[in-house]
Amino acid sequence: MHKVWVIVRKEWSEVFKNKLVLFTVAFMPLMFTALPLIMLAVTAPSESMSGLSSSDMPASFGAICGGMSESACAQYWLVSQFLILYMLMPLMIPVTIASYSIVGEKSTRTLEPVLATPVKTWELLTGKALAASLPAVLVTWLGFFAFALGATILATSPEVVARFLDPLWLTAIFVLGPELSIAAVSVAVLISSRVSDPRVAEQLSALVMLPLLAVFFGQVTGFFFLNETLILWMALIMIVIDAGLLFFATQLFQRERILTRWS
Repeated sequence: MHKVWVIVRKEWSEVFKNKLVLFTVAFMPLMFTALPLIMLAVTAPSESMSGLSSSDMPASFGAICGGMSESACAQYWLVSQFLILYMLMPLMIPVTIASYSIVGEKSTRTLEPVLATPVKTWELLTGKALAASLPAVLVTWLGFFAFALGATILATSPEVVARFLDPLWLTAIFVLGPELSIAAVSVAVLISSRVSDPRVAEQLSALVMLPLLAVFFGQVTGFFFLNETLILWMALIMIVIDAGLLFFATQLFQRERILTRWS
């Protein structure tokens, strides 16, 4: 594991010199944390919620609200749309870092010396994966903690805050989030090891966000809603997907091809 952490430190020292990576890591959590808090602040006064009733919400959302009051349910419904953004962060941030970590190193002529060392392929890919996923997971958790603190102050009632901290969102952010991050890194490594342009690698790797975006728009439009059962199934399925992606990433990463054919 010593070699893995050496690679992680090397990645961080080089990748975070890139202004785009720094902007993505810093700005995205701030924006995704501010959006739900602004929504809470706007809907906090009781008079601003007086015109919003259960008839304005999808009928199936009532079952999720349980015994909440009508105004509290309406506020939870509005803000819950933004909480899916905390599942997008572990996908979007690692894609930027991981895509740059291979193709970007190739363009700066810093990848070949690493590939020529005795470091094993799994150690190299594990180090790059951790270097990309750890910052994403950390800033996602910090952003959610900031949101939870702000929600405690701005929410109209304690039952709204309790819903934001129930097993549904805790599992989604603290279990499913890291799993999504691993998937994003694996896809980025697969793509970036095959292309020679960092921008192309990042754009293709961003396609991994499409399934979660479909979930986001599905909930916004009322087609379906996230619940504990769906989140649990997603977490279990992601374990299998992550294992498969990591296996293929290791198998398809051809050191000799990168050393001899990239120019």
